[in-house]
Amino acid sequence: MARVNPALLLWAREAAGLSLRQAAPKVGFRDTVRGSAEDRLAALERGEAEPSRPTLLRMVKVYRRPLLTFYLAAPPPRAERGEDFRTLPEDQKAESAATIDALLRDVRARQAGVRAILEDEGERPPSFIAAIDADTSPERAAAFLVEAIGFSLDRFRAARGVEAAFSYLRQIVEGAGAFVLLIGNLGSHHSAISPDVFRGIALADTVAPFIVINDQDAKSAWSFTLLHELAHLAVGASGISGGRAEGHLERFCNQVAGLILMPDADLRTFAVPSSGAVDLPSLQRTITEFASTRNLSRPAVAYRLHLIGVLSHGVWEAVSGAFREEYLTERARQKERDREADGAPDYYIVRRHRIGASLLELVRRTLEEGNITPTRAAKILGVKPRNVGTLVSRSAA
Repeated sequence: MARVNPALLLWAREAAGLSLRQAAPKVGFRDTVRGSAEDRLAALERGEAEPSRPTLLRMVKVYRRPLLTFYLAAPPPRAERGEDFRTLPEDQKAESAATIDALLRDVRARQAGVRAILEDEGERPPSFIAAIDADTSPERAAAFLVEAIGFSLDRFRAARGVEAAFSYLRQIVEGAGAFVLLIGNLGSHHSAISPDVFRGIALADTVAPFIVINDQDAKSAWSFTLLHELAHLAVGASGISGGRAEGHLERFCNQVAGLILMPDADLRTFAVPSSGAVDLPSLQRTITEFASTRNLSRPAVAYRLHLIGVLSHGVWEAVSGAFREEYLTERARQKERDREADGAPDYYIVRRHRIGASLLELVRRTLEEGNITPTRAAKILGVKPRNVGTLVSRSAA
């Protein structure tokens, strides 16, 4: 009978970013007269004892690794992250590294499953992947993407609210051949990932391009993030985005997204004095009204105003900070309202929204044709096999 490789126990814990003190109680150890919880876990990692089956299964969950990983002769290669475009403090990057790697492993595995299906079916790949480069002018890139996905600014603005506007945008992006997922945790709300850690991910595969949007972010920000990541796909640059857009490519993608949603002509109507005191509350109200009538994010509007020179750096910083404080306050209130509300949202409705119609339809069709098993379908959808039937049947309704 195969034995667990103790070196893999140590590697998995450290890769998960956990110390012995942090990991021991999570995998079920407690201090006893025979030794501390940390000592008992360390003994397993040194090979002095074999983990029980329940302990090993808890490690699978806590370390976020498949069971077979612990029987390998050596650690598997690190999942390709693509370029990390985030501008974050190094300690924040290090703290979130294990979480981001776990998220990317999951998304890349799902993407590989989709790619295999599409390759078997001989699907025509999307035409816009890696079709331009980052030296293209943002104006030309924006025009290219508008045509590639068939975007109508009038339809976007006419949608009833930011969620409906995002749904329209998501529909046409998926219609153009990309898959758009909403993922903001590792399977439960206990593992929620702050938008401060990441806002979006682009995986620029020529057959099955994926975009991931952090649904912990404000819903009003989703459309801008989607277009930002779409610009990443257009230049063929996979990676993870977040923090301040200080690099050339991040600024380019922000400019492209901004031009699509907020043409310069619309923003030139803002009148902000170039010198002297700025009435910040009045400016915030003006931006709020502008954003709300166009299904936009207020910080995105402020950023565009800064880029075209309407807002100085200092004013932009002040306005953005005020909007962030308002958002955090409202998010805390919403969480409190959710806790007090009776009942929970329907599991399948939530899952379908996060997965997206394009991926659901692909899995539903291939299941009906007998080309994939429910187990494989579950891996692609990110759910348990027992939930697949109900999930895809509801999507077909």
